[in-house]
Amino acid sequence: MNIDSITNGFVIDHITKGRGMQLYNLLGLDGLECSVALLRNVGSTKLGKKDIIKVDADIPIDFDVIGYVDPGITINVIRDGKLVEKRTIKKPSILTNVIKCKNPRCITSVEQELDHVFKLTDEENNIYRCIYCETKAK
Repeated sequence: MNIDSITNGFVIDHITKGRGMQLYNLLGLDGLECSVALLRNVGSTKLGKKDIIKVDADIPIDFDVIGYVDPGITINVIRDGKLVEKRTIKKPSILTNVIKCKNPRCITSVEQELDHVFKLTDEENNIYRCIYCETKAK
């Protein structure tokens, strides 16, 4: 398999095997006009198997989405074909408009313009709850 190198963009690396597609969808990468590569089940000495996403465009990315899907991911920023920054991602304490509350009685179901806000309530088990109705995410 041959994947072109990136000139200006980023590589999302160390994605837990099987989570790459979820991240791809939540970040809206399908709507981009640039080259995007999603590699699944890539061999890794650290993880055994992992997913990788390569984007050949200098676009803003939502680190909260990445931290929600898989904390511990590494972001490699590429400029002029060279690695200029390597970032590790952590779980966000607050998520805004990343996921939607599933409770039909929640105020966000009635007030359409209201932001969907979730707070990390159990870091060990990665549990987020709606700040309005306390409904557990997922």
